[in-house]
Amino acid sequence: MARTVTGRHVTLGVVQFACTDDIAENVATAERLVRAAAAAGANVVLVQELFEGLYFCCEQRPGEFARARPLDGHPTVAHFAKLAAELGVVIPVSVFEKANRAYFNSVVLLDADGREAGRYRKSHIPDGVGYQEKYYFSPGDTGFRAFDTRFGRIGIGICWDQWFPEAARAMALKGAELILYPTAIGSEPPDPTIDSRDHWQMVMRGHAAANLTPIAAANRVGSERGPDGTEITFYGSSFIAGPTGEMLACAERSGEAVLTATFDLDAIAAQRAGWGLFRDRRPDLYAPLMTLDGG
Repeated sequence: MARTVTGRHVTLGVVQFACTDDIAENVATAERLVRAAAAAGANVVLVQELFEGLYFCCEQRPGEFARARPLDGHPTVAHFAKLAAELGVVIPVSVFEKANRAYFNSVVLLDADGREAGRYRKSHIPDGVGYQEKYYFSPGDTGFRAFDTRFGRIGIGICWDQWFPEAARAMALKGAELILYPTAIGSEPPDPTIDSRDHWQMVMRGHAAANLTPIAAANRVGSERGPDGTEITFYGSSFIAGPTGEMLACAERSGEAVLTATFDLDAIAAQRAGWGLFRDRRPDLYAPLMTLDGG
């Protein structure tokens, strides 16, 4: 990582694209866009959630469990480990994990030398028409973590995790200097008039501002239709927000995109310390957060 008198500069990249149901094609598309982001100077490149195929969670079909693979020896993870080492970039890779009899929505964070920096299993699992993930995934058991990489300490959440301020705060408390969310979100099949795009972005921008920590989300684009007729149009709009929640880069609702933004992590650390948001926390008063009903 470049070090100058002004601090540690890291360029964050985010990519988005439409998926097909061909793993090799999706891996090739992701690689092409990661290479484009690296060519634009990115040191860390975020790819969307479950990019190996279509968003199979739109319906409940037992055959979809065949998509899952153990993380050790996972061919897509191995492919991007080689790419990370070749390009000298950090890449979080989102996959459907099989762990003995359990199934998880997981990310393997690959460091810039291709070695694994950490693993995270999605903690918050949604259950709604078109997003029936509780059928497929157990709640993650890793907890919220931050992982050391060549380009700073990185926290990873996955999609539905991004709506929960506690998750972002936990990663920030563990020292995350960047918080990244691979995601898959779009229209709501029961009500096509619902458009959550602005709400989706705003909640994460709030996490960035509350923790004085840059945040990025990578989403897919395009319309996908399940065998039983459930259709979702993913609204793209992948973005990078700065440490005060400012929108630094935002993709369109459709089409491929490669976004980048550069941060001075040392300058942000000084800003974070100066504001006192972590100094003035009162965890002794936060017991209601440990309950479901605030009691």
